[in-house]
Amino acid sequence: MKLAIIGGGSTYTPELIDGFIRYRDVLPLSEIWLYDPSEERRRLVGGMATRMLAASDHEAKVHATDDLVAAVSGADTVLIQLRIGGQDARKADETWPHDACCIGQETTGPGGFAKALRTVPVVLEIANVIREHAAKDAWIVDFTNPVGIVTRALLNAGHRAVGLCNVAIGFQRRFAERLGVAPSHLTLGHVGLNHLSWERNVFVRDASGIVSDRLPELLDKHASWVADDVHLPEQLLRLQNAVPSYYLRYFYAHDIVLHEQRREPTRAEAVMEVERDLLAQYADEAVVTKPEALLRRGGAFYSEAAVELIASLRSDTGDTQVVNVRNDGAMPFLPDDHVIEVSASVSSRGLTALPIAPLEADKQGLVAHVAAYERLALDAATHGGRDRVLAAMMAHPLVQQYDRAEKLTDLLLSENAAYLPWLA
Repeated sequence: MKLAIIGGGSTYTPELIDGFIRYRDVLPLSEIWLYDPSEERRRLVGGMATRMLAASDHEAKVHATDDLVAAVSGADTVLIQLRIGGQDARKADETWPHDACCIGQETTGPGGFAKALRTVPVVLEIANVIREHAAKDAWIVDFTNPVGIVTRALLNAGHRAVGLCNVAIGFQRRFAERLGVAPSHLTLGHVGLNHLSWERNVFVRDASGIVSDRLPELLDKHASWVADDVHLPEQLLRLQNAVPSYYLRYFYAHDIVLHEQRREPTRAEAVMEVERDLLAQYADEAVVTKPEALLRRGGAFYSEAAVELIASLRSDTGDTQVVNVRNDGAMPFLPDDHVIEVSASVSSRGLTALPIAPLEADKQGLVAHVAAYERLALDAATHGGRDRVLAAMMAHPLVQQYDRAEKLTDLLLSENAAYLPWLA
């Protein structure tokens, strides 16, 4: 099986390689192609990947290239993990919104909008090459943020794609450890949009096969731990009778986060430091296993989520996994073609969102509001024009005011002029 990773020079890639090694029985890879425009990244990350596979006696061969056609030709699966503009663009996304009293974040709010505008056109161009040269039944697995918007762009263009995020699997693993159960015995009632989701159930199957919802226990006995994990008040979790993802903090504690951001270094700066350390270790030929420093890079359990999803897409087991898929009626208040993040049945034949209980009014209102922004954001990313950017900006629930939206639009276009000449 040939797998191509677009953005293969990412410092995340050895995390994936580690997963491919550990799960070789369910994902028999023979070729791994790393596509990246950076010669240095190809050399360092490609070398590290090769050493890791060799040290574990894995048969897969690594090819690092800047030839996109060669990378995807005949590929059975293509994983996309791009960052247009690199960490420098991320740092900008985390700072310029502050000038209009908005949070700066790479996937949420005005910064996330900027990332979508930079990313969608590039991903669609790559996807067209994949459609022409990859295997006829190849799947595109999108890990590129903002995952919901990018995945919807791919699906609207007729590509065989699914979006992947590590938020749900992170909760699953941490809840399982806290409750003292095996992760395979715990499933989540995960619902929402990408980076706008809640865990409404924590189902645990005991040794007798009996399934019970342990969420009440988490919100009772472990409330302080859960609240610390998502950086939100215990009372809010009890009020919602759910565990919101960390990204809901940008909505539920916006002013607190803005205050913190204005006096602390950006996440981009921290990641840049971690990446310098990682690339130095990747250059050391004595290093043949995933460095501990990779834990500080983010993306916990990324490899497990990716391997499990890719394995299910190549089989007919009908596994249930949390993914980003078409709505198709799962949330009746959203259009069928909107992309939601929920549990879905996954097989080589496709993906189908499983039925979900109706969302509570507060959650439904926020999801509908953000979904409306996402649709306008994709319209701006695919058709261009300042008016479309302004309309999407004003629609975002963290912006809304017209004067603020105008200022943010000007800031976005100025900061991203090198990436968005087509928007004018």
